[in-house]
Amino acid sequence: MTLMSINSVSEVEELLIKNSYIADNSLSTALYLALTLNRPLFLEGEAGVGKTEIAKVLAASLNRNLIRLQCYEGLDVNSAVFEWNYSRQMLEIRLAEITGRTDQKSLSKDLYTSEFMIKRPLLRALETDPLGPPVLLIDELDRTDAPFEAYLLEILSEYQITIPEMGLIKAKSPPIVIITSNRTREIHDALKRRCFYHWVDYPDAIRELEILKIKAPEAPEILRKQIVLFVQKLRQTDLFKQPGVAETIDWAHALVQLDHLSLDPNSIDSTLGVLLKYQEDIAKIQGSEANLLLTEVRSELSMTQVG
Repeated sequence: MTLMSINSVSEVEELLIKNSYIADNSLSTALYLALTLNRPLFLEGEAGVGKTEIAKVLAASLNRNLIRLQCYEGLDVNSAVFEWNYSRQMLEIRLAEITGRTDQKSLSKDLYTSEFMIKRPLLRALETDPLGPPVLLIDELDRTDAPFEAYLLEILSEYQITIPEMGLIKAKSPPIVIITSNRTREIHDALKRRCFYHWVDYPDAIRELEILKIKAPEAPEILRKQIVLFVQKLRQTDLFKQPGVAETIDWAHALVQLDHLSLDPNSIDSTLGVLLKYQEDIAKIQGSEANLLLTEVRSELSMTQVG
């Protein structure tokens, strides 16, 4: 499917499902509007709920290149946009000296061209791509600082970058921009105003079971149902870090690898480190609390079915 052939929210849902991503209607709607109106999509939510995966699935579905900018504290223009290839520039200067080229103004102009640039993700995303505009993933923006956010404003509103030595570089066709944040800090309103916004929440039991059927088909049906109900109940517990969908999938794979056909107290206690990432949370759930949750899961499954 091509971007031009997407004419409805339902087609976006189908596109994602074909590539093993189960989205709810609100997420599909936000994605449809971002794609058809050429606006960046800002996805916020807890870690492990599938924000980054959306960009990967989009790129694969539309047969576009994925350009990923992984954000971190201290990220600057040199790492995100471009830097000059100083060693190559010095080589060019020495070559000019050897050949007797003395026109400094001309030489200076030649040194500041794309030939002497080391292009980073943001600049590469603005270049013409034979496959079509790429998917630009700006991942975990909340790890950066306010000055870097400010730098992004021109890119997100005009799909262009101003380089002092060269002037304006503008995309002929805007990239598909997906920005993610785990909300470890608030992102400035100026950046959010340039995007469509969607909060990616934990899935309900029915949707999480659908996800598990696709991502862990080797797990027995009863095990998948027990896992989903157990994780859903865990998220209602006062934990330092709730398990995300990624942890649910990992837990299913781990239990299958250990040949567990269903949950039992021992299998839960021995694999909680796959599901929970803080010792305080593991200590709180391990043992009697896990047994209590498992009893509730078994009771619910005996009376009704998930999905």
